[in-house]
Amino acid sequence: MDKLDLEIAAFDRMREVLEAEHHGEWALFHDRALVGIYPSLDDAADEALDRFGEDVFLIRQVGREKISHVPSVFRVN
Repeated sequence: MDKLDLEIAAFDRMREVLEAEHHGEWALFHDRALVGIYPSLDDAADEALDRFGEDVFLIRQVGREKISHVPSVFRVN
């Protein structure tokens, strides 16, 4: 299982609680742990890039159905 799969599995384990308490907000996961909940994708991405740089992390909107295609890697210069 690669790192992204581990982050997704961590999100899935917490999905029920997250949906009950943070529906519509953005969850950030790193090292299989919830880092934080953010009101916007921009806020979550800023935090993730500041803290983890190019390491693998997951940002997912709580309560949203899975998106079929999202870039999994991007670089900010």
